[in-house]
Amino acid sequence: MLRSGCSMCSMALHRKTVAGCSRGTESGCQTKVVRATRLPPSRKHPTLGAYSRQIPTYRESKMHRKLIIGSLLAATTLLGACALIQRPGPVGNVNVPAPAKAVDLAQYMGLWFEQFRYEAPFQKDMDGVTANYVMNPDGTVRVVNRGRRGSKWKESVGKAKLVEGSGNAKLKVSFFGPFYGNYWVLDHGDDYSWSIVGEPSGRYLWVLTRDRHPSDQMKTELAERVKRLGYDWNLVRITRQ
Repeated sequence: MLRSGCSMCSMALHRKTVAGCSRGTESGCQTKVVRATRLPPSRKHPTLGAYSRQIPTYRESKMHRKLIIGSLLAATTLLGACALIQRPGPVGNVNVPAPAKAVDLAQYMGLWFEQFRYEAPFQKDMDGVTANYVMNPDGTVRVVNRGRRGSKWKESVGKAKLVEGSGNAKLKVSFFGPFYGNYWVLDHGDDYSWSIVGEPSGRYLWVLTRDRHPSDQMKTELAERVKRLGYDWNLVRITRQ
């Protein structure tokens, strides 16, 4: 409380905020003088007028709370995404070649059956794996991957976008949020009966065919093509269809 009897306190009011004057004279005044901030007229303190510490308005407090909540939600989303990103397998090709030829997207669309692959954490122990590609109206590709682990089927739906200047042989694929992975069609049959898919790190490999059960001759030829591309055949897992 301010006491009007102290002239020192009265003088201080012209430039500072005074709190706790215990006596009414200069000699006995125990007042603690603290610096204050001048407020605009619309926010004057009812007692001290323009001399008062700034107090956040309701609108400012509400905006501050929204910023904090938004930051927490963003951090939670990022942590959740990091948890979903599993550690990749070993490098099976230290020098992945660029795609051999352009891809006709219209012919590439449709259902493919996986014949062998490099085992990835998200596909571990899966068989009966298929990939289905459908063009979206906006030029992206809808990707539906399906596989069986034991007796349980799992399906993942994602989106792929083309990499400009790649002849449609390079795409970026995402199955959650803003996180995209590389999808390179390294080689494919002229009749689009088979496709070898990889990416630049050399940790992932998929070999796809149009037939669920291709001939042994085709599977042997595909295995030789994979080896010529520089992939370590010892890391390949055969997919049971």
